[in-house]
Amino acid sequence: MKPTVYFNPSCSKCRTTQGILAERGVEADYVRYLETAPPRQELERVLGLLGLDDPRDMMRTGEHVYAELRLAGAGRDELLDAMVAHPILIERPIVIVGDRAVIARPPERVLELLDA
Repeated sequence: MKPTVYFNPSCSKCRTTQGILAERGVEADYVRYLETAPPRQELERVLGLLGLDDPRDMMRTGEHVYAELRLAGAGRDELLDAMVAHPILIERPIVIVGDRAVIARPPERVLELLDA
């Protein structure tokens, strides 16, 4: 099954993950989520595939916009809406294979999906 990677070409972790996949001969679909933000329904699906309940666990809480929007005390709905409106808040890279996903930080975590 072809992996899907939420990808930012400016991110070294994304590029390293891409390199790991390439070294293993794995072709993937690279989703440039900053250019086309995933819809909320897709974020919900990915959250479930990651086995996470709290959207903060797949958010870049150190981003300026996180503080600017005062998301520290926000609930689930507000956090998901913020990720749709400001995709920079989505942690990266997220790699999805079938019904499993990992946040590839460190990038070697992608091997958990390939070696299973």
